[in-house]
Amino acid sequence: MMKTFVISDLVGNFAENKDDARDLRVNNLKPLVDKGEKICLDFKGVDSSTQSFIHALISEFFQENGEDSLGVFEFKNCNKAVQTLITTVINYSLE
Repeated sequence: MMKTFVISDLVGNFAENKDDARDLRVNNLKPLVDKGEKICLDFKGVDSSTQSFIHALISEFFQENGEDSLGVFEFKNCNKAVQTLITTVINYSLE
């Protein structure tokens, strides 16, 4: 089963607050990942984001679990800018 989080419902159309991202990661994403569930991060309605937001949201998973995390997360409705940030953070975290 896949749990979906619509990012704009949580932070609005500009995903910038890394504390919000950390809270989402710690309180919502990590417990699901620990149980082996898959997660969809839906960026519908997010016009822009900061790299620090994306980093706080997902980098820990990729640092700890490597490429296995690619099978856990699905990223949906990302515009080009957000998609680029996600790719950058994932690549950085896997190094």
